Amino acid sequence: MDLLEYQGKQLFGKHGLAVSDGKAVTTVDEAVAAANEIGYPVVVKAQVLIGGRGKAGGVKLAANEEEAREHATNILGLDIKGHITRTVWIEHASDIDTEYYASVLLDRSAKKPLVMFSIEGGIEIETVAEESPEKLIRFHVDPLVGLTKEDAVKIATDGKAADDVIDGVADALVALYTVWIEEDASLAEINPLIITPDRQVKALDAKVTLDGNAAFRHPDHADLGDKANADPIEVKAAEEGVVYVKLDGNIGILGNGAGLVMSTLDVVAQHGGEPANFLDAGGGSDAAKVKQAVEIILSNENVKAVLFNIFGGITRCDEVANGLIAAFGDLKPTVPFVVRLDGTNDVQGREILENAALPNVFAAKTMDEAAEKVTALAKENS
Repeated sequence: MDLLEYQGKQLFGKHGLAVSDGKAVTTVDEAVAAANEIGYPVVVKAQVLIGGRGKAGGVKLAANEEEAREHATNILGLDIKGHITRTVWIEHASDIDTEYYASVLLDRSAKKPLVMFSIEGGIEIETVAEESPEKLIRFHVDPLVGLTKEDAVKIATDGKAADDVIDGVADALVALYTVWIEEDASLAEINPLIITPDRQVKALDAKVTLDGNAAFRHPDHADLGDKANADPIEVKAAEEGVVYVKLDGNIGILGNGAGLVMSTLDVVAQHGGEPANFLDAGGGSDAAKVKQAVEIILSNENVKAVLFNIFGGITRCDEVANGLIAAFGDLKPTVPFVVRLDGTNDVQGREILENAALPNVFAAKTMDEAAEKVTALAKENS
């Protein structure tokens, strides 16, 4: 789950990282009141989960109440690359001497946490890595030890941070690593990590992604994320415990197991089809869960055909067949379905579907055959 900037900053502050005073608001009057309370000059910042806010007019400096009202009026409701701004963050403007970069993420190849630091902050880290690789420090952390202050000082020193802020930068790195660990984040990034003229080290921005698999450990995370811009189908799926991601195509996809679903998306694309979603029914899916998944897929009006790709292990193919029959009985789909069943009880599953003689349901023996068929049906139905 990606967090809005202000939510990330609140987590930073919780763990001792210095951030500017600020307030999240949803109306122009609230924005003006917050600006008056915080004290001018303030920055009015659009809260959306997309980059390029500044270039789109979503970040403005206000020197007085009139400017705060003007900027809040212009930014609230602003469409930034398809993300509608419904919340703005009002914070006291910071004086900046230098901009650094810092992040903590998981290096899956090394199977260790990775701390990255650069004195080239304020620009895309990919640009730094490509144009000035010597200015990007990478440090793998022993997860059994954690990031020590000594390690952090070495990172700041190797990264050529100014001598008089090495200690402050080290403290910020340790705090950022603490956020990453304690909040079960997959990414915690500050760009820029600023040095003020009086040599304070502060997080001017925050990019945080939380691991949804650890949500059960963090009930306080339930209200985080960009709820206002969340897709209603994804919200419904999450509430029902279904792993679903909406995509831009017109072919609904259901599989059991993330790897199988991802492979199915690829094969459909290879045959010229455009998947409308990622939906992992998971292992052990029974008829009720399959029916629930079908309802979620069909709630997307763009879906013109649906592909079931099931490789039965714990999931029984006869249960999938019964779930599809139940879904047809209650939902009465008007789009064609292509069903490929293989694995546990696949023969029984295919017999159940054949005997049910569901309208507009087509069997396929292989993934390639299923992908080719559903792509053709989607084009016919468009």
